[in-house]
Amino acid sequence: MFTIIKGLGLLIFTLALFSIFSFKAPKGDKAMSGLANAAVTTFLIEAIHKYISGNLLNFSFLGKVGATAGSLSGPAAAILVGLSIGINPVYAVAAGVAVGGLGILPGFFAGYIISLIAPKIEEKLPEGINIIFGALLLAPLARFIAVQADPIVNSTLINIGNVISVASEQSPILMGFLLGGIMKIICTSPISSMAVTAMLGLKGLAMGIAAIACVGGSFTNGIMFKRLKLGDRSNIIAVMMEPLTQANIITKNPIPIYSANFIGGGLAGLSAAYFNIIDNAPGTASPIPGLLAPFGFNPPMSVIYAVIGAIVGGVIGGTVVSQIVITLKNKKDNCNNLKSNTEKPINKGTLTIKEKTV
Repeated sequence: MFTIIKGLGLLIFTLALFSIFSFKAPKGDKAMSGLANAAVTTFLIEAIHKYISGNLLNFSFLGKVGATAGSLSGPAAAILVGLSIGINPVYAVAAGVAVGGLGILPGFFAGYIISLIAPKIEEKLPEGINIIFGALLLAPLARFIAVQADPIVNSTLINIGNVISVASEQSPILMGFLLGGIMKIICTSPISSMAVTAMLGLKGLAMGIAAIACVGGSFTNGIMFKRLKLGDRSNIIAVMMEPLTQANIITKNPIPIYSANFIGGGLAGLSAAYFNIIDNAPGTASPIPGLLAPFGFNPPMSVIYAVIGAIVGGVIGGTVVSQIVITLKNKKDNCNNLKSNTEKPINKGTLTIKEKTV
């Protein structure tokens, strides 16, 4: 029990730090978006092409593609964080190639710090030579930042991810519900669940729970949007595929949507825990990556059964909470109508006598 409390406590503490970074740090939200994109372009490609196309289907070329992509998570993070923030692409790539051989988190920190420094360098140097000298200066600086960040990351964020993974192994059912519910809330909130799981380096059952929870929870969001009439059909499809696209609607209805996501994601996480779904591709906690990546590490039928269970759980979560919201709304409307009718003044009719002309 202590391991579970410690794991969830550290997770919540980490989420609080990520929230502060996303909302308060200069261009923090753009940096987190770049990290999530880096997870897709490296870990997802690795999971699908290395483990499915390569190891399972024996396509050696695609297996090599996946292995190569997975080994370049650090450069991808540095480049995509820089591009997301909006620095000169030459500077972003110069920083990215300089951090080769390092992981996604050191690459992220290098890319973020370089993105804050690069505009000032470009501003100070004369036009024409700023590209060359800027690249020559920023490349070793990016490498230095990444090397310094690597041991810090391993002793903090990766350690937190390990604690969560251990807790999931020791109490899979309980952690399946709690971790699944929390991760689905993160998946629906402005904080990227892909970025969070990539930063924590989640693997194994914990990552499997997070991935499947995001898949099942997408049906929770679909049910909520449909039954509560939050947007049209295109909004429903969009929120099921990527919740962040509908952040403007979600933030206006946070309590019912996040409550439904905790229940739906928790039930989906239970399904993942029951079928022991393993996912060794960190950063794939999102509806589409979460659906595809587990096939690279588990028997296909186990994944299919887990996904079916997750969908059922997601639908239950959305249906129950939406029904509660609808019932409360109807009661409120009925009370308002009753109050309006009782307070309505009685209009006394006036008698009008018309004179007849004889």
